[in-house]
Amino acid sequence: MKSFIISIILLISINLFAQDFSKVDKLVLNGISNKYFPGAALIISFKQDVVYEKYYGGYTYDEKDVGITENSIYDIASCTKVIATTSAVMKLYEAGLLDLDAKVSYYLPEFGVNGKQNISLRNLLLHNSGLKAWIPFYKTCSNKTDVVNTIYNLGLEYETGTKYVYSDLNFITLGLIVEKVTGVSLSEYCQKEIFYPLKIQSTFFRPDRDVMDFIVPTEYDSNWRMRQLKGEVHDEAASLLDGISGNAGLFSTARDLHTLMRVLQNKGKYFNPYTRGLKEESLFKEETVELFLKKYETNDYTNTRALGWDTKQEPVGKYRSQCGELISANCFGHTGYTGTSVWCDRDRGIIIVFLTNRVYPSRDNNGIKEVRPELHNLIIKTLTNN
Repeated sequence: MKSFIISIILLISINLFAQDFSKVDKLVLNGISNKYFPGAALIISFKQDVVYEKYYGGYTYDEKDVGITENSIYDIASCTKVIATTSAVMKLYEAGLLDLDAKVSYYLPEFGVNGKQNISLRNLLLHNSGLKAWIPFYKTCSNKTDVVNTIYNLGLEYETGTKYVYSDLNFITLGLIVEKVTGVSLSEYCQKEIFYPLKIQSTFFRPDRDVMDFIVPTEYDSNWRMRQLKGEVHDEAASLLDGISGNAGLFSTARDLHTLMRVLQNKGKYFNPYTRGLKEESLFKEETVELFLKKYETNDYTNTRALGWDTKQEPVGKYRSQCGELISANCFGHTGYTGTSVWCDRDRGIIIVFLTNRVYPSRDNNGIKEVRPELHNLIIKTLTNN
């Protein structure tokens, strides 16, 4: 009996230790103190159960400003590429409306000029298309038509398929393909086919005025728009594309993003929130999830990308891998320029959603790149008792 009681006490102690995220709290709060970001939203789940949910700081550095809560809505920047655009491509692929190996010019004939004839949808998803990394469209374009025509008229920066160059242009183009195939905007398609079935209600492009109080501000744009950005997309290209773009423009909460990440971790399955009882349904087929989340093997260069998603990365320059060093190789995730990230360690069943507005009040602040890898490492250590 005595040994049984001791065993129970030990089990309780181990469990309590596993739930001690005080070091994580300290790291995030230090980030706020150092003005790397004004506030943050964090959700951690372990084997399908949320084990930690915490909201830190405020919308701005003003101590009197509103604090971050579960209702706070962030501009998730490039996380749009996976949460919206890649998800839309997955649905259309399953429906037989998109062929990943078809040429982009099959869907967008105007695109297939100046050496771009052999670029496929798969190349866009893998960021090895040959398109340049970025264009300051705001310097030469006035509207969506100008941006689209600029991309159509581009030549190649390098031979298609020969190296990895992360490019917003790839996902702007994918967004255009989704709209061409479906006949509706990327926003409408995602709302109907992805967000509505999951009862995701605070994720959208171009937020309405009635949710403006919940939206976390990003940058004071002193370069182009000359105003504080709040409720309008931070990314300049997406702004010219009327706020709806395959590369950026989505606004969301930590809980909404966690919901979709959990569906992917669960191989496409979810419990229908609109029916009584626990009725499991599929947002995606299991084989589709496996196809898109698996690191893609390439012959010409070392690749860390899955289709749309990233996997465990190598350090870039002076910065560590943003998913940390302890996450398993069998992982998927993405980061957003505004200070957002979503990552899942598939082997351990860990999901980490971490949202900040590190670009407030200026993008000239890269402290998040020091916090983010350490955050992931600390969480994995805590959950695995290492």
